[in-house]
Amino acid sequence: MPVAKEQIRQIIADNNLSSVADVYSLLKDSFKDILQELMEAELDASLGYEKNQKGDSVSSNKRNGHSQKTLKSQYGEFQIDVPRDRNGEFEPKLIPKYQRDISGIEDKVISLYSRGLSTRDIHDQLQDLYGIELSAEMVSKITDRILPEIKEWQSRPLNPIYPFVFMDCIHYKVREEGRILSRAAYVVLGVTTEGYKEILSITVGANETSKFWLGMLNDLKNRGVQDVLFFCVVGVSLKDLRKSSNING
Repeated sequence: MPVAKEQIRQIIADNNLSSVADVYSLLKDSFKDILQELMEAELDASLGYEKNQKGDSVSSNKRNGHSQKTLKSQYGEFQIDVPRDRNGEFEPKLIPKYQRDISGIEDKVISLYSRGLSTRDIHDQLQDLYGIELSAEMVSKITDRILPEIKEWQSRPLNPIYPFVFMDCIHYKVREEGRILSRAAYVVLGVTTEGYKEILSITVGANETSKFWLGMLNDLKNRGVQDVLFFCVVGVSLKDLRKSSNING
């Protein structure tokens, strides 16, 4: 439900908000209070009556204080008081017993995936760091979300002119089907006419060869690059590449 402008102005005045940090601090405290009330309501529903209003309820179970729990969220870390029952039957659904991180789980999976971790590695990291159990199949479904974005980035149009282009290759080892293999990440960095650095392309290949670099240059040409004033490369015959790709430089 949207908040009216008058309410927003009143919130700003009541809390003396004067910076972005103040806003985040308020959001953090408000988020904590809302979670606290929701968990209290969960226990009310579990017991069948609200606090101090047992009335004619036949339940022998009662509230049994609180236990502190530190949570991580998009607003930072904070402590919450988890309500307990005497019989130990209450299992919070809002924040499960072993969950300590309540920020976006999909963002965490994609972040771990971008570091080159396998689905099994991601599963183990989530379990160890956050106490979250996520199947390898679910990890795969989540990481599949990023593939269309990668393809879109790899095929985006480029500027017709780059004063400087740097080409280099990063070598690393990967494990595939139980074997350790060598891979090469081909990186092309361009400097725009406005002086900004821009990663033009990153492509993974089996190893570094002039033929693969030629394919990279042809890809840049197909995406709109017409002229490069200066190339900076190591261990590649730029003369042969330039002739073959028809990019001026």
